Amino acid sequence: MEGHPCCQAHDDSKGRRVTRTIKVAAVPDWIDFPGAAQVAQLRRTVTLRGKKTVEVVYLITSADHIAAPPSTLASWVQGHWGIENKLHWVRDVTFGEDLSQVRTGQTPRIMATCRNVAVSLLRIAGWGNIAAGLRHYTRQPDQALALALT
Repeated sequence: MEGHPCCQAHDDSKGRRVTRTIKVAAVPDWIDFPGAAQVAQLRRTVTLRGKKTVEVVYLITSADHIAAPPSTLASWVQGHWGIENKLHWVRDVTFGEDLSQVRTGQTPRIMATCRNVAVSLLRIAGWGNIAAGLRHYTRQPDQALALALT
């Protein structure tokens, strides 16, 4: 993707050096993806304790180059990981979702929705640590009911 608009960001935190480079282009004619406006290549180079790893992913978006220049696309991708870390990780670790035996019909979707609602209510109530919030409301069921009904 030489000669295409790009954006690069560096991060030196958590004991590692990360360089993210995103390059974008208009969707080529041969891509049959309804509504697609841009394609992008995101390259992450991570150096941790002297060892370098490179990951390359490709994106397709319906946002055009005006609505989503490279810097905007990069922030959207980075924001996705915020969702992953704030919600999916909590559901997997705090609620043990991956260990759930519920697997048939609509029940898995209903349980995921209930977990999402619980996480959202706890965050609205000011809990940064969802596990601590769950422990608190387990011991205070009247407060939990009030939170759910408010």
